[in-house]
Amino acid sequence: MNSGKVKIKWTGGMQFVGTDSGNHSVVISSHDKDNHTGLKPSDMLLLALGSCTAYDVIHILEKKRVELIGLEINIQSEQADDPPHHFQKIHLHYVLTGKSLNNKSIEHAIQLSVEKYCSVAATIRDVAEIQHSYEVVTA
Repeated sequence: MNSGKVKIKWTGGMQFVGTDSGNHSVVISSHDKDNHTGLKPSDMLLLALGSCTAYDVIHILEKKRVELIGLEINIQSEQADDPPHHFQKIHLHYVLTGKSLNNKSIEHAIQLSVEKYCSVAATIRDVAEIQHSYEVVTA
């Protein structure tokens, strides 16, 4: 079984520093009227989902010998109006840049990531509907 260890340290007010298992840190804060010093925890979940799928998509496309030059993922979400404001829908829009990119390979890589390999997607898919789309930019 894989395991991980991270920590959160309160630095005052509604600000924290999160440190991962590799000793990399990020500032986390609320986004109320007095505090915009770091990432919102809910945005971090979306970033975790996007980066998790990005890793998989790049890895799968490399195995297929697809020459990818760039990848950007724009993520939109809908959250419930009432606390705890859980995510209801998340849409990942992939923008892939390269030469002679194959739509079938791209769709397959994204689908494998979102439905099989990404641990973040696997963790939240029973709570939030995860959708995806993509576009190809020719370099």
